[in-house]
Amino acid sequence: MPRSPDTEVYFHLHMISDSTGETLMGVMRASVAQFENAEPIEHLFALVRSPKQLERALDHVAAYPGVVMYTMVNPDLRRTLEDRCAALGIPAIAVLDPVEATLSGYLGAPMIGRAGAQRALDADYYRRIEAMNYSMAHDDGQGEDLAGAEVILLGISRTSKTPTSVYLGHRGIRTANIPLVPGAPLPEVLFELTKPLIVGLTASPERIIQIRRNRLLNLKEDRSTDYVDEARVKEEIIYAKRLFAKHGWASIDVTRRSIEETAAKVINMLNEHRNTV
Repeated sequence: MPRSPDTEVYFHLHMISDSTGETLMGVMRASVAQFENAEPIEHLFALVRSPKQLERALDHVAAYPGVVMYTMVNPDLRRTLEDRCAALGIPAIAVLDPVEATLSGYLGAPMIGRAGAQRALDADYYRRIEAMNYSMAHDDGQGEDLAGAEVILLGISRTSKTPTSVYLGHRGIRTANIPLVPGAPLPEVLFELTKPLIVGLTASPERIIQIRRNRLLNLKEDRSTDYVDEARVKEEIIYAKRLFAKHGWASIDVTRRSIEETAAKVINMLNEHRNTV
């Protein structure tokens, strides 16, 4: 039976790149924007240049089937990726192949076959790589060097902390994100920091519940749980808002914001914050 055009469809979209992944991210979001109510659950694997790194990425793909988009120069790694996706019955899209093949034919010249050849290895490039590595290492409360962050995002489950952190990392901003769980203590150092911008992310109860239910469905979990209980979710949101207000932390309601819009708001806040620190 065809779905209602107003029904949001969530699906896993894996991006695997031997470079920073920015090209994939741009192509993916431009493509998905053409489909109403399509909400990709983004998984980015950047700087994948060894069999071991690729194996980890493909194991994640197998655990969360969806669509794979990739840029991969090394022929052996490409073959491994394509064969594994074919065995899993998962579509794999080499996003640059049509463009590169057309240019090669027109110019009568082969490609140089160098990963990340479109980027000059300048100071800005290395800064963005460092920021991206920091953001991935400090996802979901991991990592200890919070003082090294430029931005710290706080929020209850399903407030887009991870994708926003990754996006900011790609923009060269070292970002950590920490989940808020009522009753679970936050790192003590968080209350002593003055240099990082601390931002709380919130959303409406309806939005949180909808996203959580879709996540449970993707995990094939259909049992009743506090995770999607309306009263419990409202308590989590109230707890988060009170925490932000108590410590004077800025907050953003992400209910109707895209990741790009949320990140743009954070960047504006960061620019203002830098002028006051």
